[in-house]
Amino acid sequence: MKFVDEATIDIAAGNGGAGCASFRREKFIPFGGPDGGDGGRGGSVFAMADRNLNTLIDYRYARRHEARNGEAGRGSDQFGAAAEDIILKVPVGTIVRDLETEEIIAELLEPDVPVLLAKGGDGGFGNLHFKTSTNRAPRQKTPGWPGEIKKVKMELRVLADVGLLGQPNAGKSTLIAAVSNARPKIADYPFTTLYPNLGVVRVGPEKSFVIADIPGLIEGAAEGAGLGHQFLRHLQRTRVLLHVVDLAPFNPDVDPVAEAKAIVKELKKYDEALYEKPRWLVLNKLDMVPAEEREGRVKDFVKRYKWKGPVFEISALTREGCEPLIRTIYDHVAAIQAPPVEDPDARFDEPIPDAPKAFQETRKTRASKAKAIKTAKAEAEAAKAATAAAIAVEDVTPVKAAKPAAKKPAAKKTAGKGKAEKAEKPPERDPRFDPLP
Repeated sequence: MKFVDEATIDIAAGNGGAGCASFRREKFIPFGGPDGGDGGRGGSVFAMADRNLNTLIDYRYARRHEARNGEAGRGSDQFGAAAEDIILKVPVGTIVRDLETEEIIAELLEPDVPVLLAKGGDGGFGNLHFKTSTNRAPRQKTPGWPGEIKKVKMELRVLADVGLLGQPNAGKSTLIAAVSNARPKIADYPFTTLYPNLGVVRVGPEKSFVIADIPGLIEGAAEGAGLGHQFLRHLQRTRVLLHVVDLAPFNPDVDPVAEAKAIVKELKKYDEALYEKPRWLVLNKLDMVPAEEREGRVKDFVKRYKWKGPVFEISALTREGCEPLIRTIYDHVAAIQAPPVEDPDARFDEPIPDAPKAFQETRKTRASKAKAIKTAKAEAEAAKAATAAAIAVEDVTPVKAAKPAAKKPAAKKTAGKGKAEKAEKPPERDPRFDPLP
C-alpha cells in the first residue's frame, strides 16, 4: 500500500429541512388549526481515529465528502427526519487543519473518539411552532439552516516514542528490524526506506515502546536534496531521538563526523523544537571495525564531534549492544510517561490543631451548668415549701400569752407589736436567682 501522509479534502454538512405551513382540513372540522411540522436536522461530518489505518491514501482520491440534507416538515404534525452523520476514519495521530485559516480543527490521538468537523444545519420551523392563544392561524414558516462547508487539510504524524535519525545506509532499518517485529526493506543502496516504518519493541511482560524509522537525511535537505524534510514531521511526537551514525562507511573518504554535523544542522533548520529534543548518539556497524580499533575510533569520533550526551556502541546486524540500548530507552520513556507526583498540600497534611480553649470549656461546663441550675431549682422549691409550712404552723398554734394580755395592757401591746414585726418581715430570697458559683 502506498504511504500517504497528507491529503486535502472538501467536507460539507447537510442543510436543515424547511418547515411546513399547513392547516388541518377534515369533514365537519372547519377550523382545524395549524399542523405544519418542523424540518429535520442536516447530517454532520465527524472524524474518528482508527488504529487499523496507517495511511491517508483513502482521501487522496476521494476528495469530496457530503452529508445528506434533513427532510422538510409535512402537514398533520409531521416533523422531517434528521439526516445521518458521516464519519471519516483516519489513522491515529492525524491533524485536521482548516486550509483557509490554518486553524487546527482536531488532533486525533485517541482511537474511536469522534470529533466534529462540520456541523449540520438545524431544521426550519413550521407554522405549528408559531401557534399561540392570540395567533391561532399562523402562516409563517422558516427555511432550514445551511450546513457548514470547509476545505480541510489532513496531516499524519505517526505516534512513536523513539525516532531514528541519520544518513542513508546508516543502519536504521536494520536496527528497527533487529529490535522489533517490523520488517522494512533493507538493501545496500541509499534511500531504501521511502516512508516511515513503525515497530513495537518488547522489553518484557507489559513493557514496550514504539520506534519509528524515517527516510535518511542528507546535507541540503532544506533545499530539497534527497527526500527533503517531508518526513521529519513524524519525529515531532517522539520523546527521544536516536542519532544513528555509520562508523564504517563504504567510501573511506567520507568523514562520519561531518555527516553527523550535517544531520544536526538540517534538523535545526527544520524545527527548533525538534532540535531541542533529547538526542542520543548510537554508533552502528561496529562489527565491521576490527576489535582492536573500536575503542580508539569511538573515542576519536566523540572527541571530534564534541559530544557530551549518552553514547551507545552497537551492531544492528549481530544485535551486539542492542539489549542495553532498548532497556535504557524503555526506562527513559517509562519515566516520562509516568504520571507526575503532585506536591502535597500542606493544608491537608499538617495535623489539625485543637479547638480553641474557650470552645472546649463551654462544651465541658454545659452539662455542669445544667446540673447546677436543676439543683438550685430543687433547693428553691424545698425552701419555699418549708417556709409555707412554717407560716401555716404559726397561724394554727394558739398563743399562750393571750389571757394575761387582758389584765396587762402593756403585754397586749407587745404581742401586737410582735405580730406587726412578723407581718412586715420581708420574704426570703429565692435561691433560683442567686448567681452560680
